[in-house]
Amino acid sequence: MDKRKKERLAKKGWKAGSVAEFLDLSAEETAYIEMKLALSEKLRERRRRKRLTQAELAKAIESSQSRVAKMEAGDPTVSIDLLVKSLLALGVSKKELGRTIS
Repeated sequence: MDKRKKERLAKKGWKAGSVAEFLDLSAEETAYIEMKLALSEKLRERRRRKRLTQAELAKAIESSQSRVAKMEAGDPTVSIDLLVKSLLALGVSKKELGRTIS
């Protein structure tokens, strides 16, 4: 949000803050969510770079296209282990995985 908009909202009694503050998340919860989102974004980017459809990736990891869509969207029902397994299936190295979550 730009500085002027933030100032206008503050004058009207509004407070701008982060999602973590709004939801009262701990540092650990925030880090966990950020890791999952980073993995989801990496999955989408890698799949597109390999020119695969969601259905093709789903077949390769023995899942469904709708599950791949949820993984790429950062759906909270998707586990980190499924994201990691899928990235490894796309050829992402352990070193690259480490950089993604750090």
